[in-house]
Amino acid sequence: MPLEEVTVAEALKESGYATFFAGKWHLGPEGFWPEDQGFDINKGGIERGGPYGGKRYFSPYGNPRLTDGPEGEHLPDRLATETCKFIEDNKDRPFLAYLAFYSVHTPLMAREDLKAKYEKKAKQVPHDGPAWGAEGERKVRLVQDHAVYAGMVEAMDQAVGKVLDALDRLELSRNTVVFFMSDNGGLSTSEGHPTCNLPLRAGKGWLYEGGIREPMIVRWPGTTRAGSTCDEPVISTDFYPTMLEMAGLPPRPKQHLDGRSMTTLLAQRGKPEQRALYWHYPHYGNQGGSPGGAVRLGDYKLIEFYEDNRVELYNLKADLGEQDDLAARMPDKAAELRQMLHRWRGEVGARMPTPNPNHKGRRWTRQR
Repeated sequence: MPLEEVTVAEALKESGYATFFAGKWHLGPEGFWPEDQGFDINKGGIERGGPYGGKRYFSPYGNPRLTDGPEGEHLPDRLATETCKFIEDNKDRPFLAYLAFYSVHTPLMAREDLKAKYEKKAKQVPHDGPAWGAEGERKVRLVQDHAVYAGMVEAMDQAVGKVLDALDRLELSRNTVVFFMSDNGGLSTSEGHPTCNLPLRAGKGWLYEGGIREPMIVRWPGTTRAGSTCDEPVISTDFYPTMLEMAGLPPRPKQHLDGRSMTTLLAQRGKPEQRALYWHYPHYGNQGGSPGGAVRLGDYKLIEFYEDNRVELYNLKADLGEQDDLAARMPDKAAELRQMLHRWRGEVGARMPTPNPNHKGRRWTRQR
């Protein structure tokens, strides 16, 4: 990530916030790590997209930004412990704690006690239908019974609870906003196929809902009613302007090209004007996805595949699993959304792939 970009950490730090990062960074080599992007403290954020050093999810970690703990210490618990320490050290001032768990990224590794727990539970999962389906040339999991993955999820759950308990213990819960969100859909088509995303189609690395729809929870005491839900689509670029508004800071319109503050939705003061959401994935992924882009407006979503310029159109309200392609039956709607997608790519300077003259199954190469 370019250093000239002003991150949410830098924006809050300018206003007196203490800033902390723990976990997965994956945004460039040394010199572009969290401490170079506005975070006072960095615990474990390096160039890797997963915990690939040392014993991976267990100490020793082999991570230059995370000292090793006792032999066998579990990474999600350690990251939560570091986060709790930062919060306690800064309980008397405003702070930003960004805990980006390495869980549940590959490698698939769980604590032995949790693995045993879910191996036992997996035996009780009914298998009335097929266990596997197909997405393109990839097989896709249709039954959620992967014991190791379940153990990884529970360990992360416990770590989240540890941080929330610290806020309670320090009497900070009433004036601390908590965001919880994943970065992509579950991994269902490769690398162990640990997740089933039904009723959503496909998974990580794909532009179908299984790849781009994630759970999100926001706790904003005194503003958002506990247990309430909202079905308005939002996107992760909304976090930055939302956090600034929550903190009483001015927006940064030159940066918020796509993001929009969610405070109206969180305060349940009605719905904002409808807008389009965009995705751009101009390369191949090891999960089987191919270069493409997508746009959603209201109930309709269009996917454009860059290899052959083919499009698919779905009504997500009527067809959440994206099984009924409407592109041929609704050519005007498909053309409208495609034009919007192309215009957006031009406005943001989206990089596009170029043809690969030596392709063997992959027709496109580097982004230009």
